[in-house]
Amino acid sequence: MTAKSAAAAARATVYGYPRQGQSRELKKAIEGYWKGRVDADALRATATATELRAANWRQLAEAGIHEVPTGDFSYYDHVLDTSVMVGAIPERHRAAVEADALDGYFAMARGTQDAAPLEMTKWFDTNYHYLVPELGPDTVFTADSTKQVTELKEALALGLSARPVLVGPVTYLLLAKPAPGVAADFDPLTLLDRLLPVYAQVLADLRTAGAEWVQLDEPALVQDRTPAELNAAARAYRDLGGLTERPKLLVASYFDRLGDALPVLAKAPVEGLALDFTEAAAANLDALAAVGGLPGRRLVAGVVNGRNIWVNDLEKSLATLGTLLGLAGRVDVAASCSLLHVPLDTTAERDIEPQILRWLAFARQKTAEIVTLAKGLGGGTDTIAAELAANRADLASRVGSALTHDPAVRARTTAVTATDARRSQPYPERAAAQRAHLRLPLLPTTTIGSFPQTAELRTARADLRAGRIDSAGYEERIRAEIGEVISFQEKTGLDVLVHGEAERNDMVQYFAEQLTGYLATQHGWVQSYGTRYVRPPILAGDISRPEAMTVRWTTYAQSLTTKPVKGMLTGPVTMLAWSFVRDDQPLADTARQVALALRDEVNDLETAGTSVIQVDEPALRETLPLRACDHPEYLAWATEAFRLTTAGVRPDTQIHTHMCYAEFGDIVQAIDDLDADVISLEAARSHMQVARELAGHGYPREAGPGVYDIHSPRVPSTEEAAALLRTGLKAIPAERLWVNPDCGLKTRAWPETRASLENLVTAARTVRTELSAS
Repeated sequence: MTAKSAAAAARATVYGYPRQGQSRELKKAIEGYWKGRVDADALRATATATELRAANWRQLAEAGIHEVPTGDFSYYDHVLDTSVMVGAIPERHRAAVEADALDGYFAMARGTQDAAPLEMTKWFDTNYHYLVPELGPDTVFTADSTKQVTELKEALALGLSARPVLVGPVTYLLLAKPAPGVAADFDPLTLLDRLLPVYAQVLADLRTAGAEWVQLDEPALVQDRTPAELNAAARAYRDLGGLTERPKLLVASYFDRLGDALPVLAKAPVEGLALDFTEAAAANLDALAAVGGLPGRRLVAGVVNGRNIWVNDLEKSLATLGTLLGLAGRVDVAASCSLLHVPLDTTAERDIEPQILRWLAFARQKTAEIVTLAKGLGGGTDTIAAELAANRADLASRVGSALTHDPAVRARTTAVTATDARRSQPYPERAAAQRAHLRLPLLPTTTIGSFPQTAELRTARADLRAGRIDSAGYEERIRAEIGEVISFQEKTGLDVLVHGEAERNDMVQYFAEQLTGYLATQHGWVQSYGTRYVRPPILAGDISRPEAMTVRWTTYAQSLTTKPVKGMLTGPVTMLAWSFVRDDQPLADTARQVALALRDEVNDLETAGTSVIQVDEPALRETLPLRACDHPEYLAWATEAFRLTTAGVRPDTQIHTHMCYAEFGDIVQAIDDLDADVISLEAARSHMQVARELAGHGYPREAGPGVYDIHSPRVPSTEEAAALLRTGLKAIPAERLWVNPDCGLKTRAWPETRASLENLVTAARTVRTELSAS
């Protein structure tokens, strides 16, 4: 096919779409099912699962998408769906799955009182969480293509061209971990030959159901991979590509450049590749040319950023697409990844200035961009002249906006020196001063920060926004909630208290709403995990802090107790990672601006009498680039931003940080470089793995590996928490070990929170007694 005919054949497609519905109908239905208000049939049927899928497909087709994705819908997580598809059910959940498939599915995701859930961690460098497959040498895979076939048939019944999307076999195994009781050095990739026949059966089932194409997602191949792992990928697609009864195969990668994996996939006997061609993965273009392109095959070009919300530069994307025409038999246009990672529609936003709103593209607007680019590629730029002119105007208005450039902020950032990012005394001297000042017991207990956000609190915020109560009435409700939280913590016996964050809607949004340069959405919901949705704010311009943000409520809480109350802030890297961050300047510059604004808050808290200040950085690992060669630059500015936030306090002020639900082993040196006095980390689901990693590194400061998994409704027993604590003591000396949950308690209900924290404190006292007796 010539470049001209390839252009004429250009089609528009996407890899996936937001699942929740316009008003988060899916979330409400699933949580209703958990509470017994919605039955299984209702969950699966009208206005929930089936109708949401159909609505998404119709919307995509009406927008001009030629081939809609199926299989990307999920009740909880697409990796968990893959585990069900291949029969990788943990033994502790097998009976539940056999008794009721839907309840068993949710048991794997959330756990039960008798069976812990699957471990949860971040999906590459996004804020989406997946459930980690548990595999071992005895794992037996069995094909169950029911979900995939059912959803394909639903789309075909609507008269649509549909492409099932599956997590690829290599990525699935690379994301897995050894099951409990399996040797830690077991490599799940050794199960590839056992897994491939299961994928072959699923592909055959989909072909029989009417699939012309099936997409196999292999994002793990954009990471650094060993020769053995690349050989496994080659073998997987040699075998799957060699099947006689199968659909055409489109192997997709995203989030970064493919590197050494690109020649492997280019040589594979598959009919198409989908590659990321956004700025983060621009090297894919040269690499594709270097391997001779994909003559006679399909290339799906991800030129619209599927992870951020800024409008596409259409002319720039068209230039990239034009270059690609000579490298493939057919070039289709897509976003760089699933649109799962962005909100649904900008038109629902009423509080953002119309001109600024034109800088933004959510899932529906990105779909329109994809369709426009496909039209322009196939028919020439004259066919989209109006769209190109409007796009140029929108891009120019952003460049010239006062929101994006504040001279005072830029002058302050430029004046920062290395001394500004260093504490005045080394850690050993600070630790001695803090022990003398705080007088905490061995194995001090605390929580991560938030307490349950009750329906009453959410109603109070809604009533304030709607004008049903005034600010005085709202603040009285917050004061009452803080009083209850402090009273509960004192009665339970916790040593370092928190005010509970009753006034906060979200750990990033709350601060973003008080900083200049940020925009807040009303309906910009994005799935974080399961039924947990967040509204990432939009970091659009230069950042400053007009006034104190947390001092008032922290000092009020401190006035209610003689025990120390932690000041609670979200760190600069997480403020970037959990926002849609500006793309018109280096991330390091933006991080420094946010750090200086937060530094002012830290210093004001200390001046107001706060002796313990926690600056959370749960996204430090999440934002780590996928390629090792890119790590040093990122970690240098990320750790500097944290120190710039915290380094201005006295030696006897104790700085905490917190991280959760990520793989920490490869950033232990960066954790050390933060120079925090205490770090708390997720550890319950991973059985204290992070404590061992800290010990292996020789981490010299205090740490609190979590003993209570807050992402499950189950209540850990006293003995369970004590057992985890004893495991932690094997790695971290008692004088440097804290006792705390994995994460904040915002999403939990009060009954389980009370019981769990009471058990946590009792476990700490039990182990403390054991230590004193030994």
